Amino acid sequence: MQKKVFQLLVDNTSGVLSRIAGLFSRRGYNIESITAGVTADPRFTRITIVTSGDDVILEQIEKQVAKLIDVRDIKELTATSSVYRELVLIKLRTTPEQRQAVIAIADVFRANIVDVAPDSLIIELTGNLSKVDAFISLLDGHEILELARTGITGLSRGSDDVAYFED
Repeated sequence: MQKKVFQLLVDNTSGVLSRIAGLFSRRGYNIESITAGVTADPRFTRITIVTSGDDVILEQIEKQVAKLIDVRDIKELTATSSVYRELVLIKLRTTPEQRQAVIAIADVFRANIVDVAPDSLIIELTGNLSKVDAFISLLDGHEILELARTGITGLSRGSDDVAYFED
């Protein structure tokens, strides 16, 4: 089993995300993460899907998704030719004595403290998957009350494979 990151450029219409997720569901494919958002051109939405499978399954996923009517472009984002990022919000239980140690760890990772309460902190971190995982593992001695991850989003490097569509 291997993971692949696919980036889709789709028409910004209602139900498009449901149709893509439905294809994965009907075929028994797994979505490990999915992110979607409107592009600079409001006619289109960019969707990043992380999925896994063997070579045959991953090839089938790419072909089946490309056949969907709303899909304008699909490409694989590889680690060497793309930039991936993920956002994580972590709410930690902290005592006043623990707070400085947590802030020091957050500073090393260039994370932001976005909320402080008498008994907790919320930390925001953006980075690649290994950075996010390393940060979470360093918080092992602290009680994580809540954690929310966005999943991977990414863009390919350079301007060679940018998709342009006429009006």
